[in-house]
Amino acid sequence: MNESALQFYDELAEDYHLLFEEWTRAVISQGETLNRIIRSKFTTSVTEEITLLDCSCGIGTQAIGLALNGFKVTATDLSPVSVERAKKEATSFGVELSGGVADFRTLDKDVSGMFHIVLSADNAIPHLLADEDLFKAASNMYNIVENNGIILITIRDYDELVKLKPKATEPRIFDQGKRIVFQIWDWEEDSATYLTNHFIMQEIDGVWKTKHNKTRYRALLREEFSRILTQAGFSSIEWLMPSETGYYQPIVTARKK
Repeated sequence: MNESALQFYDELAEDYHLLFEEWTRAVISQGETLNRIIRSKFTTSVTEEITLLDCSCGIGTQAIGLALNGFKVTATDLSPVSVERAKKEATSFGVELSGGVADFRTLDKDVSGMFHIVLSADNAIPHLLADEDLFKAASNMYNIVENNGIILITIRDYDELVKLKPKATEPRIFDQGKRIVFQIWDWEEDSATYLTNHFIMQEIDGVWKTKHNKTRYRALLREEFSRILTQAGFSSIEWLMPSETGYYQPIVTARKK
């Protein structure tokens, strides 16, 4: 994963909650939605505590929500600043997250144990720009998933975005107009990657302050990622769209047989 991704999330960790209208509510609602999707993938024969690795936990948005729904959650991220905050936030919610710093491409070395589920949400996987790195990540996920376990990954709908190549996201306006969050996207000519310029503008004591971070993503198409997951050994690959799940991004699930 390129260095800009690490810098991006280390710098953003302190303010990550500001991306949401109300982060605490998002933790609860996303946890409930993902809990329903995950449990639909398992039969009643799974009676023991379900173990889950959130390998791009950020500040804990999904990890905490799933811990609140009864999963035993290990939370890792490339960003040590994000992991530290996730553990502190978990304590405030009354749950515990174990884990630490780990890279997608070396999970089987960075993380001990096996898991019923490996999760990566919030468009983290497309930080890996090359097929080689995507395959390493998928293979490492495969290595630490229990037999008959699943991976669940959420990414942006790049199949549609590469057709439109939007220059910016719609600004989200919170706190009665005192907080604005938006992104400017600079696309490469081949539409395969783009640079995200991420802005948080906030009025504090009558003064507007702007925080800007940037990072690069791959516009990862569903067919491309499905092929890589198949090469890594996964089967039963299924794409679920927001209209089906109520989750804000497309979700792909795949099973280890």
